Amino acid sequence: MSRQRVTAAILEEDGRVFVARRGPGRHLAGKWEFPGGKVEPGETPEQALQRELAEELGITCEVGEFLCAAVYEGREPPLELLVYRVHRVAGAIVLHEHVDARWVSPGDLAGLDLPESDRMAVDRLYGKESG
Repeated sequence: MSRQRVTAAILEEDGRVFVARRGPGRHLAGKWEFPGGKVEPGETPEQALQRELAEELGITCEVGEFLCAAVYEGREPPLELLVYRVHRVAGAIVLHEHVDARWVSPGDLAGLDLPESDRMAVDRLYGKESG
């Protein structure tokens, strides 16, 4: 079975990372996540990420380097999370689909209630929790 491809943005500004909280009635409601979404047929992951950030946050972004892929097999279909560094080019962040958002230090990510796929990406990018 093929994996569902989903993108996630690591949006860093002033040494902090942007995370948003999923609203009620959505899959994984209440969890914090890196913004992004499903890659639709005919889209590259980079195009999908630009579209999702415009839809979810109202911002225009430039998708930078590919950082990692995290595969989560604990669901059907399995999820492949493609994580990219993203630079905001224009627009103020407006939450269209999330109920809250924060800029956090990378060290604070470990303490957030993240979906398993996002947690795998945090471990890859910033290392395991110390202690």
